[in-house]
Amino acid sequence: MTIETELGRVEVSPLAVAAIASAAVLESYGVVGMASKTLRDGLVDRLAHDGSHRGVDAHVSDGHITVDLYVILEYGVRMSEVARNIMTVVKFRVEKALGMPVAQVNVHIQGLRVSVDA
Repeated sequence: MTIETELGRVEVSPLAVAAIASAAVLESYGVVGMASKTLRDGLVDRLAHDGSHRGVDAHVSDGHITVDLYVILEYGVRMSEVARNIMTVVKFRVEKALGMPVAQVNVHIQGLRVSVDA
């Protein structure tokens, strides 16, 4: 994605957007991890050294950013509330970091994890 200013041009990689979004998601209540969109993508993610964008697809069109998030939530949390919180936090963080509007943040809940208390 490219941001034009009067001083020049700034190019931001979708991977950088994904890293910002991933950090915001992992700090959210009820999230236990990020998941891959498909099993094939999961194998590729495991082979990659940098997992900062795992479970995040970021796209830019017409100056607007769309972010798809694939998350694993803690069993027992209210999924709709956690998803809304994720959407709000990711939209805020990406817009603050880039100064570009985020058109959509889509949360795909890929699984639930049950914590075993010791």
